[in-house]
Amino acid sequence: MNKKTDITGFHAHIYFDTVSREAAARIREGLGAKFDVRLGRWHEQRVGPHPKSMYQVAFLPHQFGEVVPWLMVNREGLDILVHPETGDDVKDHTDNSLWLGEKLPLNIEFLQRLKTI
Repeated sequence: MNKKTDITGFHAHIYFDTVSREAAARIREGLGAKFDVRLGRWHEQRVGPHPKSMYQVAFLPHQFGEVVPWLMVNREGLDILVHPETGDDVKDHTDNSLWLGEKLPLNIEFLQRLKTI
């Protein structure tokens, strides 16, 4: 069996709601100030496989050891999905992912449909 193990980057999805949006903004500011990461747009509604409002942070493999520990201690109680980018979105969001906080239910069917396009 041939496994794809090349990780080209990572995404962290920071989930929030109206009550926790200010905490999400503080985390975003901290990430932008401390690391050379790509901060994605705020999504105030569900988007793609994500079950609630969120924004994405993209970072390179060599940054994992700094960004993820920082998120672990600075997440302010928010739920965060961290996953690699290997080219297999379904596995990256499921088998290959890690969660900080609660593991939220993702719409994996959305990703499976993309795979067939």
